[in-house]
Parts: sequence; C-alpha cells; structure tokens
Amino acid sequence: MQPEEARAVGELAGEAAAGVAAQIRDVHRGIAGRVFGVLGRPAGPVRVMHDGIATAAYAGARALTGGLVRSGGFAYGLTRDAGAPSLEDTIPGRLAVGAINGAWGDRLEQRRSVLARKMTLRRGARDLRLDSGALRAAVPNAQPRLAVFIHGLCETDDAWRLRGETNRPYGDALEAEHGYSSLYVRYNSGLHISANGRRLAELMDELCAAWPVEVTEIALIGHSMGGLLARSACHYAQVDSWRRQVRHVFMLGTPHKGAPLELAANAACHGLSGLPETRPFATPIKVRAAGVKDLGYGYVVDEDWQGHDPDAFWTNTGTVVPFLASANHYFVSATLSRRADAPLGRWVGDLLVLRPSAWSHEGRGERLQFPIDHYSHLGAANHFDLLNHPAVWAQIRTWLTAGRELPVAV
Repeated sequence: MQPEEARAVGELAGEAAAGVAAQIRDVHRGIAGRVFGVLGRPAGPVRVMHDGIATAAYAGARALTGGLVRSGGFAYGLTRDAGAPSLEDTIPGRLAVGAINGAWGDRLEQRRSVLARKMTLRRGARDLRLDSGALRAAVPNAQPRLAVFIHGLCETDDAWRLRGETNRPYGDALEAEHGYSSLYVRYNSGLHISANGRRLAELMDELCAAWPVEVTEIALIGHSMGGLLARSACHYAQVDSWRRQVRHVFMLGTPHKGAPLELAANAACHGLSGLPETRPFATPIKVRAAGVKDLGYGYVVDEDWQGHDPDAFWTNTGTVVPFLASANHYFVSATLSRRADAPLGRWVGDLLVLRPSAWSHEGRGERLQFPIDHYSHLGAANHFDLLNHPAVWAQIRTWLTAGRELPVAV
C-alpha cells in the first residue's frame, strides 16, 4: 500500500483499539454505578475517589492503546515509497477497501480519508473518463445498448467476476450474446443510498451525453444494495434524461422490504442500551455506516431517513417510491433450501435477504406487482452466488429473449 493508505488504515485501527478501551471503561462504570447505588450515601467518598482513579486510568489506557496502533500505521507508512503499489492495484486490495467503505464509509467521507471511494463508472477494472474522446479510446466498439452493473454493500465492481474462472461474468455474456456494452459502477457503499442514487443519476447523464454512439437502451443490473441504488438513481434522474432509455432492471437479492440482519442489529442495539452494564456494547453497533442502516428498511430517498433516528427500534418505514414505469423489472432471490416454498427458504432466505423482500412483496397474499414470470429464485444458494451463477444468467437470458413488450418510455 502507499504511505497515505498505510496512515489511513492505521488511523482506523487506532480508533478501533481506543474504542475497545473506552468500552471496557463504560462497562466498569455501569457495574460500579450499580454497586455504589446499592451502598448508598455512606459510600459517597469512596465513589468519588474510585471514579477519579478509574477515569484517569482508562483515559491513559485509551490514549496509549490508540496512539500505539496509530503510530504503527504511521511508521509503516514511512517505510513505503511514494511509488509503491496502491491497494487499488490488486483485487484483494480493492475488496478490502470496498469492505472498509461499507463499514465506515460515511465517516471516511466526512474526514476526506484517502480510503473513501468516489463513485466512478468502470470498464476493464479501470475508471472511465466521461468525455467523448476518452470514451472512444476506452470503448472502441461502443454499442447503443448499455448494461450497467451496480454492486452491493461492502463489495466492489470486482465482485461480478470473482468466479469468472468457472462461470462467464454476466457482462461478458451480455456483450457476446445481446450486443450490450457493459459498464460497472464503483461507489462508497457506506453512504446513504439516496446520496449514491443522486450521484449515479448525474454520472449517467454525463455518460450518455459523451457516449460515442446514441444510447437507445439501458439495462440496470443491481446486486443487493445495488438494486436499491438503481431505483434511487431512476427516482432522482430528470424526466427527460437517460432514464427514458432504461428498459430493463434486474435486481438480484435486493432487500426492497428491508434486510433482517440489519434489523437484528437494530434490535440488539436497542436491547443493549437498556442497562448501564450492557449499554457500552451498543456503541460499536451504533457506529455502523449510514448505508447499512438504510438497508434495514430499504430506504432509497432522502425523505426516508432525514429527521429520523436511524437507531429507532423497528419504527421507521420507507417512503413508497414507485418502480420506473418505462422499464421491465425482474427479481431474483436465493434460498438455502432447494425449494423456494419450504419454510427454510421462506424465512431464512439466503441468510441476508428474505424472499418476500427480494421480490418486493409483503408475503401475505397480496398480488405481486409484476407478472409472475418476472420473479425467480435460486435454490440451495447464498446471497453472493447471485453475483455470478449460470442459473441466474440463464434466467436473465430468458427474460431478454422472451420478446415481451416493453412499457412505453416516460
């Protein structure tokens, strides 16, 4: 890694180490407070002395622990040459930075950390410069049909190719069989989905204005959070813009109705906050990134989260944002069981997203929003299998070749 990357990683690690010391301090305070509360006023002088000593000791421990780790990162940075390879130069490095952004991306953005990712459109693992000359050079065989892939939380655009040695990536297949030019979005998944959606809408405007040929059709393919980001971008796009060319939206394991794992974290945070002895354990849960909290309820617009407590206990409900009327929408879920209607498949899903949520369906007998053949499930699979799986590609190909009538562009 480069010197500034080493320092940024050291800063994060130092903050985490200091947080552990603070957590131990707060647990100590909670337990001591309960004990002294039982002893009452006679123990007052002892409590004052105890609190003073404990505060000083833990302050020193926190400063020392955090400082040592930060110093280690700084010292390691001094050993790195300015021309050293960046984390972005390797797939493992990019995956690590993607995971860091998913966990703490909003904080990295606020601090203008070198690790904070800016949203870009990519092809061939390289950022695209969105001007006509650069695009002609980067995509000499540019097609009028675009397939835009949007990764999920803690992922990067490399995720679509992680099993490329055994399965052909969807983007390659779309280019070979359906005449699309495939592009990949890379973004900071720790930011609010609505913030990323607004930025993607702007990038798509720039892309279509500079694309070497006139864009006649756009397919959006989102995995997990990426599907919500696609909906958000379509919402924030101008009426007479690139969204008129969006004709297909494929959403693979997208939590339209929320993600149960995030809701469980929300519940745990609420429960742990109830007692002084356990409240410190809620702190590291609360610092999860804004994008993670958005997943709990499937938030896609600013109004969903502005003015609300993101850690409120299961009380937040997202704004109803309609699906883009001019596009066909397709939903794919994964289930651990081989049968989608089995209890395990319905309630456990792919461990991260339940089938009703992936299908944007309440699951209580209400009518599905789209024709039944717009929905599919992948049995005996996990959430990340959806990124590159021959059965998913077979379904996408079937949908594209079915010859169904497209909605009227609006």
